[in-house]
Amino acid sequence: MTPYRYLYASDFHGLARLAVDGVAGTSHLVEHLHATIARTAFPVGPPARERSRGISGMVYRSIRGINAAVGVSIDAIASPFVARQTKTGASGTREHWIAVLNGVLGDHLATSDNPLAIPMSFRLGGESLALERPALAERIEAPTGKLLIAVHGLCMNDLHWETAGENGERRPGVPARLSSALGYTPLYLHYNSGRRVSENGNDFATLLEALVETWPVPVESITILGHSMGGLVARSALDRGLRQGLRWPGSLERMVYLGTPHHGAPLERAGHRFESLLGMSPYSAPFKRLGGIRSAGIIDLRHGGLPVSSAGVEEFAIAATARTRAGGLTGGFLGDELVPLDSALGQHPDPAQALDIPEDRRRILTGAGHWALMHHPEVYRSLRRWLR
Repeated sequence: MTPYRYLYASDFHGLARLAVDGVAGTSHLVEHLHATIARTAFPVGPPARERSRGISGMVYRSIRGINAAVGVSIDAIASPFVARQTKTGASGTREHWIAVLNGVLGDHLATSDNPLAIPMSFRLGGESLALERPALAERIEAPTGKLLIAVHGLCMNDLHWETAGENGERRPGVPARLSSALGYTPLYLHYNSGRRVSENGNDFATLLEALVETWPVPVESITILGHSMGGLVARSALDRGLRQGLRWPGSLERMVYLGTPHHGAPLERAGHRFESLLGMSPYSAPFKRLGGIRSAGIIDLRHGGLPVSSAGVEEFAIAATARTRAGGLTGGFLGDELVPLDSALGQHPDPAQALDIPEDRRRILTGAGHWALMHHPEVYRSLRRWLR
């Protein structure tokens, strides 16, 4: 099936606005390159000014002016259709490509108020939960005081925690299975992974406070399960909750990290170095704009996040390596092809930057990749033993 069959009117509106933004950005890039070629003789040194003068400058300004007028017209035409739309029966296909788009361009989508930007919410079965006590009591069957909150990673969404059966039907994933076995109530955070980790952490902390206040029964304990970037968002939320004196950190008992890049991911650092190389020549400098397209969330993965006080919270970490043997790999670069083992385990040569996770709360999976950590049977078995 073609993807457009899954889209809402607001999705077409958001894509059209992205196209308008793309034309504006491309015009700036071409103008910059045009000015550089016209005024620069040497292949090294500072680039020429971005703005063109004379007829060339007038042409570029005209293009941007017409493009802006088109954008205004699109907003005016789309508004009535968006106002009348009903969002029911969202498909997994739509959810997945919206999540990827937010991971790559999420900060721009948020700051430009693009309707494609994902608002943060707790979800269950792919549907957002209203944080009101009567609504939660009606929506959640037999809520318990033990909450297991799963936080997805970059370019992902809450539906990625589920598994697909042979006929494409959704099957319970690790969080749901753990909750059923250990008496938790599972909830899933859905968020725009292209925003700054600190921004998402702040919003997550606020959302958790509202959840504790409106939960139908007294909250006894909270366990957060974070995959990849989700672990950084959880740590940021804890830091913000402690600094603001919120109530929910007092109920937080455990945090589990699955392939979380606590000390960064080499792939993003390589991208940053490549972007820096582009700036060495005035002829390639305009193309730094293309490197700048990646979201603030991706850039935050360059160095990960600094440890925060655990405040009595038990922490667990599971890392993966694509190798079939783990012996002798810790301390090195090798990992799940995205996150090195040391980074995923919170280990660092500087004790001030290392997470103090005991050895019996760490595990390395061999022959597994980054994404497999969400569904690996050994992950389930380890968590069932740790969280009982």
